[in-house]
Amino acid sequence: MARHKEFDRDTALHAAIGVFSEHGYEGTSTEELLTAMKISRQSMYDTFGDKRGLYLEALKRYNVESIDKIIADLRREGRPIEALEGALVAFASRPAAEARRGCLGVSAICEFGRTDAEVAALTDSAGHALHAAIESLLGEARRTGDLATDIDIADAIPFLGAALSGMKVSARNGAPPATLRGIARMAIRSLR
Repeated sequence: MARHKEFDRDTALHAAIGVFSEHGYEGTSTEELLTAMKISRQSMYDTFGDKRGLYLEALKRYNVESIDKIIADLRREGRPIEALEGALVAFASRPAAEARRGCLGVSAICEFGRTDAEVAALTDSAGHALHAAIESLLGEARRTGDLATDIDIADAIPFLGAALSGMKVSARNGAPPATLRGIARMAIRSLR
C-alpha cells in the first residue's frame, strides 16, 4: 500500500519558489530545498521528479501568480493610465521582505537567457500575458485621449516591461519603496 504524502504540495512549492528566488537555479542545493520545503528527498523525487522538474514547476507557478496579480491591479476601476500607474505603484509598495527576495521570473531570464527552451517558454508565456494586458490598457488610453498622441503603443509596451523589470532588480538591490514609486511615476509621465 502506498504511503499518503504527509506534506502540503502547494506549501512545499511556495517554499521552493522562495529558495529559487533567493539563490537561482544553480545556486540552490537540493539540501536547501528539502530543508525549506520540509520534505524528504524521496518525497521531492516522487512529487516533483528532480530539482529541474521542481524548478520548472516553481517558475511556472510563480509566473502565473505574479502576472495574475499585476493584471488584476491593471484592471482596477478608473482611467487606463491611472490603472497602469496604480499597478506599478502597488508593485513598488510591496513589503520590503517580499521585494528583496527578488523576482523568480527575472532571475530565470538572467540565469538562462535563451539557452534553455523550457525556461524560455515559461518566461515567454508570462511575458505574452503581461504584454497583452498592457497593450489592451494602452489601446483604451489612446481611445480616451489619456495617451500622448506621439506615443507608439508598440514601443511603449516593452518600455513599460523594462521599467517593471528594472524596478524588480532595484528592489532586489534594496531600493526603498519611495524610489520604486518614483520610477513608476516617471514611467507613467513619459506616456502623457
